[in-house]
Amino acid sequence: MSVSDKEKDEIEKSSAPLMEHLIELRRRLIWSIGGFFVAFLVCFFFAKKLFNLLVVPFKWATKWAGLDPHKVELIYTAPQEFFFTQVKLAMFGGMVIAFPLIATQIYKFIAPGLYKNERNAFLPFLIASPVLFLMGASLVYFFFTPMVMWFFLAMQQAGTDDQVQISLLPKVSEYLSLIMTLIFSFGLVFQLPVVTSLMTRVGMLSSKALAEKRKWAIVIAFVVAAVLTPPDPMSQIGLAIPTILLYEVSIWAARLIERDQEKQRVAREKQAAAEEVAEKPADASST
Repeated sequence: MSVSDKEKDEIEKSSAPLMEHLIELRRRLIWSIGGFFVAFLVCFFFAKKLFNLLVVPFKWATKWAGLDPHKVELIYTAPQEFFFTQVKLAMFGGMVIAFPLIATQIYKFIAPGLYKNERNAFLPFLIASPVLFLMGASLVYFFFTPMVMWFFLAMQQAGTDDQVQISLLPKVSEYLSLIMTLIFSFGLVFQLPVVTSLMTRVGMLSSKALAEKRKWAIVIAFVVAAVLTPPDPMSQIGLAIPTILLYEVSIWAARLIERDQEKQRVAREKQAAAEEVAEKPADASST
């Protein structure tokens, strides 16, 4: 066999696993894209109802401000604006609905390369991630969006002889961008316990290090809140405080993980010692 033939055989042997991985990746991508496309179509079909559902916190805010919630009005200034707003809403809703399927496909793709204990450790975080995201989104919907809109409604000015009337008439695209930004920001921040727990489990972080960096974490929480949220103090403080609380939860979760790892280490040492003691009589009898 010539050298070129050997090289061809080596290329074929090395390319076979790669081709299997690419085929598997293609299958997972098809499932993920297909799931997102179906969810997008469903959300686009119900886009107006979904948008009316997102306007409910605005109605609550008008009620808090002492106004008539039945007279809530939003506008659009370009003919295509509301259509593209519905497309944007359908994409956002489709991604949220399809996220469990997409996360499952990612897990199924990487699971064969993990050990059994790694798969068992990774699976709870796969479940916790969408749950925490929904908790953050619920906090935005039921509390922070009404609070932020109430803050903006309080800036309205009644028309008198000395001053003009200034009324809040938000555009549909801008209102959707506001609530989507808040949902994304809070949903992202609520992943903090998941990220820190994973890093603690693999040994990249420790509860002691998290506790020592608490002061820096508080500063970073306010900086991140200023970047992710609209430029008003209500939403910035509203995001920073849950971030700090979640950081404390992350420290507590890291301590639980370290305690569990320590128990497993002690159990392994006891088992190894017991096996070593059991082997010694057998060695002595054989001699």
